[in-house]
Amino acid sequence: MKGTVGELGEFGLIRELTSRLTTTPAVRLGPGDDAAVVAAPDRRVVASTDVLLEGRHFRRDWSTAYDVGRKSAAQNLADIAAMGAVPTALLVGLVVPAELPVTWPVELMDGIRDECQVAGAAVVGGDVVRGDAITVAITALGDMRNHEPVTRAGAQPGDVVAVTGWLGWSAAGHAVLSRGFRSPRAFVEAHRRPEPPYHAGPAAAGLGATAMTDVSDGLVADLGHIAESSKVRIDLRSAAIDVPTQMCDIGQAVGVDPLTWVLGGGEDHAIVATFPQDVKLPARWQVIGEVLNPSALPQVTVDGAPWDKAGWDHFGDIEDAQ
Repeated sequence: MKGTVGELGEFGLIRELTSRLTTTPAVRLGPGDDAAVVAAPDRRVVASTDVLLEGRHFRRDWSTAYDVGRKSAAQNLADIAAMGAVPTALLVGLVVPAELPVTWPVELMDGIRDECQVAGAAVVGGDVVRGDAITVAITALGDMRNHEPVTRAGAQPGDVVAVTGWLGWSAAGHAVLSRGFRSPRAFVEAHRRPEPPYHAGPAAAGLGATAMTDVSDGLVADLGHIAESSKVRIDLRSAAIDVPTQMCDIGQAVGVDPLTWVLGGGEDHAIVATFPQDVKLPARWQVIGEVLNPSALPQVTVDGAPWDKAGWDHFGDIEDAQ
């Protein structure tokens, strides 16, 4: 496809983007009207939104438009799953410069569509606007399917802390890219296209999870939200957390303790939850810590000691796009 967004025009761009979309049975009315209609059998709608800004959350020299599409959809769909809900639909707001080649938003939408298919959801509408910097705003919707939402506020002393999904892979990939390399490819791809375990959120709700979140800002930081909301302390056991050999090799090459990525790196969108001790967890869940009574120590500790390396903060200093 040749030409720019400005040459195609707003409505031409909308037609091109919506023509590439697929649907699901939950979508009663898709793009093309004033608003979409999505079935909500549970009669409760779970909703979450995120904004990705070029230069802050992604770089076009590191990621293709398709990568950005997969990533922007994944981080929103993971929020739905982390509530114990099943993702159903996505709304996409897109700000692009007029001189941007049409191929970029088209490939972005392909990525969003394909990630939705992985999660069982569909894009049902959105908006496009001209602006100076590329901005992707996503709103995700989900259905509880007769479960109660699993919030951050239910962890109880005596619960175990368990995680499923990757930890530190995106941060390791970011470190590789920051130094001008493109391998090991698995870690670079983990940064470009996270793979949240969408199924794990609703499954955890069914198993009786007491609190849950996805790891978007770093394991310690996100568990800190659970600890604060639940008014408990969480202690992690570093020996119980898997650090792949290849990640250790990357850490040695760049002079970084890989545990820093595992505990402080975000954007993998693993699912971490607390469960009563007597719950029999499937093999994909790894028990990595326990919930304790609150104390004078920080709300999240590692091997009984404070962990002073912060996770991702959107208002922190910008070094490189995440």
